[in-house]
Amino acid sequence: MIDVLVVDDDFRVAEINAKYVGKVPGFRVTARAHSAAQALAAVERGAIDLVLLDHYLPDQTGLELVHRMREQGHGTDVIMITAASDVTTVQQAMRLGALHYLVKPFTFAALRTRLDSYAALRRTVDRVGGRGLTGQEQVDRIFGALRTSPAPSAPGLPSGHSEPTTDLICGVLHGAGQPLSAHEVAARTGLSRSTAQRYLRHLEQAGRLRLSLKYGDTGRPEHRYAWVAP
Repeated sequence: MIDVLVVDDDFRVAEINAKYVGKVPGFRVTARAHSAAQALAAVERGAIDLVLLDHYLPDQTGLELVHRMREQGHGTDVIMITAASDVTTVQQAMRLGALHYLVKPFTFAALRTRLDSYAALRRTVDRVGGRGLTGQEQVDRIFGALRTSPAPSAPGLPSGHSEPTTDLICGVLHGAGQPLSAHEVAARTGLSRSTAQRYLRHLEQAGRLRLSLKYGDTGRPEHRYAWVAP
């Protein structure tokens, strides 16, 4: 089994990511962390093969954490899972040895593709290293194990929608106990209001949410969404 540390400052996102990892054969989540300090402590305790790392953490950035890990001699593998998509951050992640970089929001299929390629890399390194093979062919085999093809969109989701974001919104509405507006959903999930509205509209059309209107003294009525039990 490949032991995974999931690092994300949002408890709900960390839980969703952990559930996704648990669905991939050969992987198990052995720890979760919501800050760089917690993550470093988990790595120092040992028995972590792979860190799924968010960049935006409350005490340090994810890349600062990787730099500290390397300075202290921790060679634990890292896959970045973050909303940070600027070129500078991506380049720094590459230079610090991140094996993959997955931009939020993403689908389960996209994460599984990266995890499968990581497992293939470990198998290839073990196979080549066990035989004591050297040379360009073996080097190419190791580097080739990390190649991935673009993952398709999840079935039933429109283009541009992801399973983790859908699950996050559904979880908030399921636990709310009352209808919520797009503004309230955005505040509870950390999404933009426009993104929340887009997902809510799709979920309502798919029959997973019930739409009601709340009328005020003036202006347009407020759209409110409630969870529909399956």
